[in-house]
Amino acid sequence: MKKLKNIKLVDVKNGVSRIILNDPKTYNSLSIDTINSLITVFKILNQDKKSKVIIIEGAGKGFSAGHNLKEIQSLKNKSSYQKLFNQCSKLMLQITNHKKPIIAKVHGAAFAAGCQLVASCDLAYSTNDSIFATPGVNIGLFCSTPMVALSRKVNRKKSMKMLLTGDPIKANFAKEIGLINDCFSSSKLEKEIMKVANTISSKSNLVLKIGKEAFYKQIEMPLEIAYKYTSKIMTENMMSEDAKEGIAAFLQKKNPIWKGK
Repeated sequence: MKKLKNIKLVDVKNGVSRIILNDPKTYNSLSIDTINSLITVFKILNQDKKSKVIIIEGAGKGFSAGHNLKEIQSLKNKSSYQKLFNQCSKLMLQITNHKKPIIAKVHGAAFAAGCQLVASCDLAYSTNDSIFATPGVNIGLFCSTPMVALSRKVNRKKSMKMLLTGDPIKANFAKEIGLINDCFSSSKLEKEIMKVANTISSKSNLVLKIGKEAFYKQIEMPLEIAYKYTSKIMTENMMSEDAKEGIAAFLQKKNPIWKGK
C-alpha cells in the first residue's frame, strides 16, 4: 500500500470504517497529497469485505477548509491546475460510485472543496456549531467544481445564493436545505452517527451496493426510463440469495444471515 499522507485509516469495527483527514495545521485542506491519499483509501475500502459503511471526519478544529491556497498559488501553469481539479473531481466521483455508503461527520468549517466533499457523501451529520460555505467568489475563484455536488443536493436558489455570495451557512440551515441530514451537540454527534452507521452495517453488502448505484443512476433519468431501469434492478436483486434469505427470515420472524450473494 502506498504511504498515506495527511490521512488516517482506522481499522474496521463492526463493519464501520473510519477515514480521518489528518492535516490540522492546514485545516485539513484538500491538497494534492491529501486527495491522492483519499483516492487510495477509498480504493482499498471498496474491496474490503469487512467494511460495510465508511465515516469520514476531520482532525483538529474542523472538517476541511477546501483546497490548499498556498499550494494553488505555487502552481505555475494551466496543466498543473487542471491536474489538481481533475484529481479532486475523480475523488468526488469515486465517492458517488463507491460500493459502500459514505457518511461525512462534520465539526467546525466545511468550506469550498470541503463543502463539496460533504455534499458528495451519501449522508452527512454535523455539530450544531458547524458552518458550510462555497466562498471562492470572495477570492476571485468561483467554486465551479464544488457547485456540481452542491447543486445536486440543494435546490437551485439556495445553492446559487451560497455560490454567488460566498456567505457561510449554519448547521441548522444546512439541514433545512438538505446539505446535511441532521446536526447535534458535540457531545451527541458520535453516538448519533454510530446509530446510523450500525444500522446500515447490519444490512447486506450486496444490497447496499445495488441500491446506492441504482439511486445515483435513476436520479438523472427521466421518470419513465427511471422506472424501467429500477424495475430491471429489482428483478435482478430478487434473484440474489440475500433477497431470498431476507424475505424468508422476515416471514419466519428471525434475523437474516447475509451471504453477500
